Amino acid sequence: MSLLMIFIIIFLGGWFFGKISAKMALPSVFGMVLFGVILSPYFKNFSELWSIAPVLKIFALTVILLRSGLGIKRETLKQIGKTAFFLSWVPCVFEGVSLMIFFRYFFDFSWSVSGVTAFMLAAVSPAVVVPSMLDLKENGYGKKNEVPTLVLAGASIDDVFAITFFTIFLGISTSKIEQSIIFTLLSIPYSIILGVLLGVLLGFILYYIFKKHKNINSTEKILILLTISLLFVEFGNFIKIAPLLGVMTIGYILTDKLNQKSDELAKKLKIVWFFAEITLFVIIGLSIDIKIAISGGILTVLAIFFGLIFRSIGVIIATSFSKLTKKERLFCVISYLPKATVQAALGGIPLASGIKEGNVILSIAVLSILLTAPAGLIGIRVFGKRLLDK
Repeated sequence: MSLLMIFIIIFLGGWFFGKISAKMALPSVFGMVLFGVILSPYFKNFSELWSIAPVLKIFALTVILLRSGLGIKRETLKQIGKTAFFLSWVPCVFEGVSLMIFFRYFFDFSWSVSGVTAFMLAAVSPAVVVPSMLDLKENGYGKKNEVPTLVLAGASIDDVFAITFFTIFLGISTSKIEQSIIFTLLSIPYSIILGVLLGVLLGFILYYIFKKHKNINSTEKILILLTISLLFVEFGNFIKIAPLLGVMTIGYILTDKLNQKSDELAKKLKIVWFFAEITLFVIIGLSIDIKIAISGGILTVLAIFFGLIFRSIGVIIATSFSKLTKKERLFCVISYLPKATVQAALGGIPLASGIKEGNVILSIAVLSILLTAPAGLIGIRVFGKRLLDK
C-alpha cells in the first residue's frame, strides 16, 4: 500500500468515524482515535508512515497551540495568572512523586526507573485538552472566570515539567547525566522563560511584518505564521527550550497587537485544524497496541488510577485560593485527566535506551492512553456544558 493510499484512508476514515461519534453525542475526536486503534494492527509495519508521524504530530500541535494563543487576551491572562501558575506544576509534581513511590515498591523498579515511568505518565495531553477548551471558549462556557483559558495555560506548561523530569531520570537510568542533576533541574525555568521570551520576540517581528506589508492577505499570513512557528519548534527542540509554549505566546502577541484582525488568522487556522485534527488523533490511535496494553495487567491499571487520584488532589490544591466555584474546580480536575500525546511520544524511549523494564513502561504508556484519553474527552465534552456557566 502506498503512502498516499494510507493518507486517503486516514482522512476519510477519521472524518467518517468522527461523524459517527458526534451522532452518538460523543466527541468527534473519540471516533478518530477509535478508528486509529482499529487500523493499528494493519498499519504498524508501514515504516514510511511512522517515519513522518512525529512531523505530523508537531504540525498539528503547532496549529492548535497557535489557535489557543490567538484566543487569549491580555485582560484574561491577568485574571487567571496566579491560578494558572499553580496549575502548571502542582498537579504534575503530585502525580509524578506519588507514582515514583508506587513503582518503586509495587513494581520493584529502581528509583531512577520509577522516575522515568512516573513522569512519562504524569503529563496531561495538549492534543486532547487544547481543542476541547477552544470549543468550550467558542461556545461561551466558563467565560466569567475564564476557566477554559485557565486550563489551556496551565496544561501547556504542565508538559514542560513532566518531560524535563522524564529526561533527568532517563539520563540517570542510562548513566549519562548522573553528575548534572541540579543543572538539569534548573533547565525547567530556563526552558519555560526562554521559550516565552523567544515567542514574544517572534510575535513582535510577525506583527511588524503584517503591519508594514498590508498587501499580504490572510492566507499568506497563515503560511508565514505556520512556517515561522514550525522553524521555531525545530530550533527550540535543538536548544532544549519549550517551543510549543513559545508558539502559544506568538499567537497571544498577535492577538494583543492586531486586535480584531487576529480573528481572520484564527478563522483560517480553524480550517487548517480540520485536517490536522484528523491526522493527529488517528495517529494517536495507531500508536495504541491493544496486546501491549493488556500485557500490563491489573497492577498497571491501579498505577494509572493511583496517579490520577494524586493529580486530582494537586488540581484541587492549585485552585484552592482562586475565584473558581466548586463546579469549575471539579471541571479542572476532569480536564487534567486525559493522557495521549506525551505518552505516545515517550513511551517507547526507555525500551530503545536499553532500560530492561522498557517493555513494562511501554505497556503502561499504551494503557494510560487507552483508559484516559477517551474518558477524558467524554468527561470534558459532557461535564463542560454541565459544570461551566454560559
